[in-house]
Amino acid sequence: MPVTKGDKPVFKHILVPTDGSPAAGPAIEASLRFAKQTGARITALHVMPVLHMFTYEPGVTESVHDEVRKDRELHSKKFLEQLEQQAAAAGVPCTTMLVTSDFPFEAIIAAARSANCDLIAMASHGRKGIRGMLLGSETQKVLTHSTIPVLVFRGPENPAARQEPFLS
Repeated sequence: MPVTKGDKPVFKHILVPTDGSPAAGPAIEASLRFAKQTGARITALHVMPVLHMFTYEPGVTESVHDEVRKDRELHSKKFLEQLEQQAAAAGVPCTTMLVTSDFPFEAIIAAARSANCDLIAMASHGRKGIRGMLLGSETQKVLTHSTIPVLVFRGPENPAARQEPFLS
């Protein structure tokens, strides 16, 4: 039964950003269940970092750059296709987006706005302490900067918490 406010669904379109990591899997599954329960559709998003390559031989850079870019794009499309297949199996309408950015959190927020999503559902990898501070948390940045509600599925470091999302 869809979650509603009066006679209207609360969430109609959910952005599900993924980095393709194993840690994102449980969040994707939970996002699909949530979308099914709320009657929402999803847009699956992957943000590829901009490829920066430097060398003293410009000819080598162009050919290597193209090869690496094509390989990364193919890999990214594969896991977006897998997510699309999971959504179809769950009976959840799904579209995909592949964007390139050095700032994934900005790309996630921009994609949610451009697709008119009313919720962002994403994984938290559970990095803590120095590791979390040094690596940064795209989820934390999205939480800090987004005006669109964010549903966070906690990472594998705390398996019990993974099942209970945090909505901000």
